[in-house]
Amino acid sequence: MSFKKSIQTILLGFALCFCLLVGIGQKPILAATLVETRPIFQEKMQAMSQKTVNLESAIDRFLTSIPPGYYTIASVEGLKNLLKNPQTVLVDVREPSEYKSGHIPDAINISLRTLTDNLDQIPRDRPVVLYCSAGYRSAMGVMTLHLLGYENVQGFPPSFTGWQAAGEAITKS
Repeated sequence: MSFKKSIQTILLGFALCFCLLVGIGQKPILAATLVETRPIFQEKMQAMSQKTVNLESAIDRFLTSIPPGYYTIASVEGLKNLLKNPQTVLVDVREPSEYKSGHIPDAINISLRTLTDNLDQIPRDRPVVLYCSAGYRSAMGVMTLHLLGYENVQGFPPSFTGWQAAGEAITKS
């Protein structure tokens, strides 16, 4: 298994464990019943707790090993340089109403919540940059696409706010 696939598996496992733990947390009576009446469950929870510690260590090692700038374009100048390449696809992951009120020129709008429904608009063989208003949604979009095997996607954390603050032109639809 490749390193990237291993990390994807770890992240998906972490997400599933988190959902399970949150779900049990929402039903404390169920959790208490399971723990009190099921010795096997107690053993499994202890083993899962140890795996969670190992998982956290693996995620920490992965995150600290990411080279600076691997997933991001950190400056307006960096984005402008990348946009000189006509092959670059700029995706605004904000909601359509936000996009219509103003966006970076030549950006297409695919809201974060519809990203996986519109994968046909996101090429795998050209640079792709996601942005939003402050960086949170674009980061989620970048990670989603990387988990789906896209190697060519980066985020622009300065986002639309940073673009505007730099005095760059915007387009309104």
